[in-house]
This record gives sequence, C-alpha cells and structure tokens, in this order.
Amino acid sequence: MISLKDISKKFSTKQGTIVAVDNVNLTIKQGEIFGIIGYSGAGKSTLIRLLNGLEKPTSGQIVVNDKEITSITEDKLRQVRQKVSMIFQHFNLLWSRTVAENIAFPLEIAGVPKEQRATRVKELIELVGLEGRGDYYPSQLSGGQKQRVGIARALANRPEVLLCDEATSALDPETTDSILDLLISINERLGLTIVLITHEMQVIQKICNRVAVMENGQVVEEGDVLEVFQNPKQPITKRFVSQVSENAQAQQTIQNLRELYPNGKLIKLVFVGDQTEQPILSRLIKQFDLEVNIVQGNVSHTKSGAYGTLILQIDGDALAIDKAILFINEQKVHTEVINND
Repeated sequence: MISLKDISKKFSTKQGTIVAVDNVNLTIKQGEIFGIIGYSGAGKSTLIRLLNGLEKPTSGQIVVNDKEITSITEDKLRQVRQKVSMIFQHFNLLWSRTVAENIAFPLEIAGVPKEQRATRVKELIELVGLEGRGDYYPSQLSGGQKQRVGIARALANRPEVLLCDEATSALDPETTDSILDLLISINERLGLTIVLITHEMQVIQKICNRVAVMENGQVVEEGDVLEVFQNPKQPITKRFVSQVSENAQAQQTIQNLRELYPNGKLIKLVFVGDQTEQPILSRLIKQFDLEVNIVQGNVSHTKSGAYGTLILQIDGDALAIDKAILFINEQKVHTEVINND
C-alpha cells in the first residue's frame, strides 16, 4: 500500500541545513492503522506531508497505491491526492460554510454534480454521527463535532488512505476516545488504510495495529503495538510506554522503596494476552520465602490484545530472589529488574 525507501528531507535555513527526516524506511499495509509517534521536532509531521506530496523528499522513493509519487507530474500527483486525504489537529474548516457545505467542498472541486454531492454529504453526515447538524456552522459545534466534520470531508472523495496529523491532541480525553472509536469503525467498515501521527502513547495503544517511533528524524523502533509494549528497546520507546503503564505516584513509591530496602529488588513484570489472567503473584508468594510488595499494577488493552504491567518490590535472600525471577520467566512473563540508581 505505502512504501518509503531511504527517504530523507532536508531544509536549508540561515542557520544551516536541517535534516527533518533522515533515511527512513517503512512499509504500511493495506487496511491497517499505522501509528507514527514522536515528540515535537522528531520529524513525524514532515514525514506525513511527504506521504501525500505536500513535501518532496530530498532523496529516496515513496510509493502509494503502486504509484511512485516522488517523480510524477503535478497533474498525476493531484490524482493521487484525491485518494489520500488528511485530517488536522485544528480542524481547518471553512467558518463561513455550514457542516454540509464543508463536507461538500472537495466534491465541488472534483466537479461532482449537485445531486450526487447532496447524496454523498447525507451519507457522510450519518457515518460520522452528525445527523441534524448539516445546517450548523463550525462556531456552533464542539471540538469533537468539528473533528467529525473534518473526517467526513476527508472521506468525501472515497480515499484509500487517511492521514491523521495529531487529530485528537486538541480534544479532551473523553472526546478523544469517541473520535478514535469513529476512526476504528471507519477502518473496519470501509477497509481504509489509516496513518496516524501523535505524541500520545494512549492513542497508539487504543487504535493502531503497528507503530513506528521517531526521534531526530529517524525511525528508531518499529513493530506490532503489543510487541512494542511488551519489550520496548529504545529509551524513547520506554518513555512512551511508561506514559500508559506507569504514573508519577508509582515512580515516587519506587524511590521510597529503594531507600527503605536497599538490598531488595524492584521487578517489573510484563504480561501479554492470556498471561494477564494467570495467578502469578499468588504462586510466587506460596513457593518462595520472600517479602513481596505491590508497587503498581495496570492492565491496558490494545487492538492486538491485553497488555499488563506489575511492579513488585521483593526483599529476602538473594538466591531466593533469583529463583523467583527464574520462575516468573518460566511462566513466559517478561521481567525487568529496575536499577537501584
């Protein structure tokens, strides 16, 4: 569906050359929801603009729907863009137009007859859950409703790819969940490929099949969301995963326990899928003469299955602790000893 090969994008400034995207290789499958996560300045916004030809790469090749878009003519690029739509963080609606007129706008540009436009707009209003609001203006809508208009407008020309540029970061958590549920529904009902960029791991967790982590213009880690949650390799990925699996209170508790039990060990257990339902902790306490404190526990759900973390403080004989860790690993539960520094 989408292939990026050795893609780089450089910008020349008075201060010198900025490498926004640095030798990125990605393959995005048809019909999946693919997440690209990174902090500000990571290069993710530039990358998504490369996917619909709003930016041209300095080097490399981009293929979308079997069309190599890095060297085609402007006329052919416009045809490709009709099948690659985008929704934005701040909605980008036309404030002087009603909901229906905003949704109809790309159809007008494409020369679709008036009657066909009206039929399509009605379908889209129902699809995104805005029945009865076709005559409203954007100023009369909530943030979530505005984004629903943006989604409907992006779907007007029946695209095959939907690009989402921080589409929920301006919304409150409850509205974010409703928009993400809508995107999942659209993906399943229409078979639409969705590429979503964000700086929030909760968004990746809820909606994405696979994820690429960007830092300094590079993709530093990539994989199935559940696998990345289970075993993040790069420091930045671990930071993102901790947004979901840990909290500030747990971190303070960890620090306090390090001071109280300098000879004990803090162990992070990672459960995936059916492992989240196993009584690992009760077995551990029964089989080993150890003092076990639960620091923090959490179970999250991704599109690929459940993901759980449990942080334990274990105090006792060093050999017994090592045997306990070996026992946990034998249950196919990933363990990580949290450093005491």
